[in-house]
Amino acid sequence: QVQLVESGGGLVQTGDSLRLSCAASGRPFSLYNAGWFRQAPGKEREFVAVITRRGDGTYHADSVKGRFTISRDNAKNTVYLRMNSLKPADTAVYYCAASADYSGMYVSRYDYWGQGTQVTVSS
Repeated sequence: QVQLVESGGGLVQTGDSLRLSCAASGRPFSLYNAGWFRQAPGKEREFVAVITRRGDGTYHADSVKGRFTISRDNAKNTVYLRMNSLKPADTAVYYCAASADYSGMYVSRYDYWGQGTQVTVSS
């Protein structure tokens, strides 16, 4: 098993940047693909980005492509989400997720989840 803890959220203004971190413990994080998801009030949880075990493959949702970048440092057991040019529509709780055998967009296919970190973007 792996345990995930997100950090780095906060209250920012439109156009600002943030970097979220997801620290993993338990089994080696290099065994897992890792994804970021977000959930706004009253909405379903949605895919943001995913990175493969070794970091050699990434995919970003169209809504964040060109603004957000997922990366990882397996030596530090951490995955990151760099968020630039933030918009009010990016306001949500951001979750980190991990899967040993899946690297796609579906929430239900991820086995491990963090508690989330709040990102609020004011206009």
